[in-house]
Amino acid sequence: MQKRRSRIFSLAIGLPLLLALLAACGGTGTASSGSTPATNTVIKVATELPISGGDIDIGTSTMRGAQLAVDQANANHTIPNVTLQFVAKDDVGPSGTHDPQKGAANIQALLGDPQVAGEVGPLNSSVALAEMPIANNGGFAMISPANTNPCLTKSGAAVGCTGASDYVPKVRPTNNVTYFRLAATDDFQGPAMADYLSKTLNLKTAFVIDDTEAYGAGLAKYFVQEWTKLGGTVIDGQSHSVKSTTDYTNLLTSAASKHPEAIYFGGNYSTGGQVIQKQMSAIPGLQKTVYAGGDGMTGSPAFYKQITDTNGTFYVTIAAPDATKIPAAAQFVKDYTAKYGALGPYSASAYDSMNILIQAVKKALGSTPAAKDSNDVAGGKAFRQAVINAIKQTDWNGVTGHTTFDTNGDTTNKVFTIYQVALVNGKPDIASKGVVTL
Repeated sequence: MQKRRSRIFSLAIGLPLLLALLAACGGTGTASSGSTPATNTVIKVATELPISGGDIDIGTSTMRGAQLAVDQANANHTIPNVTLQFVAKDDVGPSGTHDPQKGAANIQALLGDPQVAGEVGPLNSSVALAEMPIANNGGFAMISPANTNPCLTKSGAAVGCTGASDYVPKVRPTNNVTYFRLAATDDFQGPAMADYLSKTLNLKTAFVIDDTEAYGAGLAKYFVQEWTKLGGTVIDGQSHSVKSTTDYTNLLTSAASKHPEAIYFGGNYSTGGQVIQKQMSAIPGLQKTVYAGGDGMTGSPAFYKQITDTNGTFYVTIAAPDATKIPAAAQFVKDYTAKYGALGPYSASAYDSMNILIQAVKKALGSTPAAKDSNDVAGGKAFRQAVINAIKQTDWNGVTGHTTFDTNGDTTNKVFTIYQVALVNGKPDIASKGVVTL
């Protein structure tokens, strides 16, 4: 894997611009100043995340990163004569976890208000799959801090996005890109963990389980591809939906009889990941087996405590850098923790995502007026397209690094962090073990 080259930019700026930059928190970005409204205008910016139920921990910590960006932009008058109104949508459905149908309904509601300029979200790729066609047909910008399924933006056999997994024609019906993301994709995330377990921990055999969702099944597939390429053996692979499976004891007992050195789960802690670890701890032969997964297994203090209480060994990948290790993110970390407490795995990425949306709103105002009110359908449509055009030109130095988007809307800043659950300062948490930059 080839590391990105770091680039240092220098520029001369005048005193007024310098003062404006010093007033901003968390990062700098290039954006046209353009014209601004003469009187105060309300522009709404949304999040669409799971902020209740089983995903409440990771969803809420992600939402708070975006909310902090909005609060700071209003306090700093980042867009003169504009008040940004924060709108939080919850995509948790009757099952108690993220629900694609609820996400789709949320997008319809946001599209129905012309004052909403765009959204940060969703968190889960299965929800994105339902939301993207609606947003694309409606000309509505989505910036996800966490979606990792590659087939949301890519096609072809090289990334496994063919046949039923060829999503692009479905999610991009207008053939125009309206969806963007800051997270690197699972065709890199699955291999990142396979590399770590094989090359760093020297493990050779794995039992693989997935939750059948777009995210989990894809992640497991990419893990298996890399694992076997490295010479590892997959003892077995199983797909189980949490909607029909809550007891994995028989499955895990069967796995134990084959003595795997690792169990890899593709999915979220709320869609089987937490239950599997709890039941592993009660099965002889699996109590000391390495357990591993992707970013959907992070963000739950209760899950972390369960692991440390049972002396389990658990490793996880997150498709973002560790903000606490980035000097440029120090002020963000200070501001966030002072207001909300511990960071979530995608708090910093959501903060950058919302700041990118805010800068796009600012740039769009230079050429196109925002909707006058919630009845200005034509004005809202024109302004949303101007926002999308501005996002495509993003060049943002934020708390997670330097972000631009390729022609598919994917970030050019591809970073994964490997974490292990452990006692950190006496409390169950995740501690970073290494970084993979692609």
